[in-house]
Amino acid sequence: MYAYLNGQVADKGQNSLVIDVGGVGYLLSVSMNTLQETPPIGEAMKVYTYFSVREDAMELFGFASQEEKSMFVRLLTVSGVGPKLALSILGSMPLRDLTLAILTGDATALSRAPGVGKKTAQRLILELKEKVDQSDLDYSPPAGGPISPLQEDAAQEALAALQALGYTAAEASKAISQVRGQSDSANELVRLALRSMAGF
Repeated sequence: MYAYLNGQVADKGQNSLVIDVGGVGYLLSVSMNTLQETPPIGEAMKVYTYFSVREDAMELFGFASQEEKSMFVRLLTVSGVGPKLALSILGSMPLRDLTLAILTGDATALSRAPGVGKKTAQRLILELKEKVDQSDLDYSPPAGGPISPLQEDAAQEALAALQALGYTAAEASKAISQVRGQSDSANELVRLALRSMAGF
């Protein structure tokens, strides 16, 4: 029903936002990740939305990026995961880390999210492993803030180089995420990533 809202941040709550669009305040349930990316009250923000309609409630969920919204929708396809739990999972770790946890089958990391036990974590891995891929890692915001286009190109080259060396996409992405932005040389990023994986 609503693809996104483009307006001013009118209020912030513990897990909610109010976006003023043309004098109408839209109350959105959001993750901690989206709250952290929300500008100060009074500033403009574009929020991607998901409208949930159930027998007992209608609720609007907001996301700072299309990628977070996409992961939210995929989480909802897992049996036993409703909107509130999906939002809790999203807010428990950065989107890149969540994707890696699913790809690598890291049930321990997933079970740290409030409301997620070992069985639910295993079900998330089982039902989502085929629905997330390398592109989800590529589009996730890099750790450590924005980097230059030159550094991003170097990171992508280094990622391909590590995979050529025999590392899986998940292993390579995790290693590069640790060193992304430290150099605009792909060779240097590969060297740093290899040192990181070796524990140096």
